[in-house]
Amino acid sequence: MQSSEDLADHIQATLGDAVRAVGTSALGDFEIQTDVDGLRRVLTFLRDDSLCLFKQLMDIAGVDRPERAERFEIVYHLLSPGHNQRVRVRLSVGEGQAVPSATAIFPSAGWYEREVWDMFGVAFSGHDDLRRLLTDYGFEGHPLRKEFPLTGFVECRYDAQEKRVVQEPVRLVQDFRNFDFLSPWEGMLPGDNKAREG
Repeated sequence: MQSSEDLADHIQATLGDAVRAVGTSALGDFEIQTDVDGLRRVLTFLRDDSLCLFKQLMDIAGVDRPERAERFEIVYHLLSPGHNQRVRVRLSVGEGQAVPSATAIFPSAGWYEREVWDMFGVAFSGHDDLRRLLTDYGFEGHPLRKEFPLTGFVECRYDAQEKRVVQEPVRLVQDFRNFDFLSPWEGMLPGDNKAREG
């Protein structure tokens, strides 16, 4: 197994402009940053190069960062069983921008891409079966986006009179809620302000 620094130099020298940055994260994880145009080239190189041999795609994750111009971050986690090494490949995409599908490089990417589409709404161009995976077919929205309400829009329940499951819009009564945004444990010790106020 070679050092992360040597591998980073090899990847940067070989891939050139397909790679925006290579190195280790603050937690010591080996990372590569690329863009939509360089993704397939980077993934193919990591899989096939004799110094890399990252043959297993372990996961594809999505991150929603609405404060950024390129709102979504797509993260690929790869494993090299032969070199006992892991790498994380990151790329950022904007709202409505499609990411090239990695299914031709890693067939297992199909399920992961469907999950990212379902949860975040990031499309993968070239994916031949991009449909919902974790939510119902009639589900509206993408539940892991930051603007999606925690309660959702629809609730499902069994209706005994109709003898079936029904879907209804969520109705939450907020009158009974009185949040003071302090810890529930405050006021338990003598001298706490909450104990004196209450």
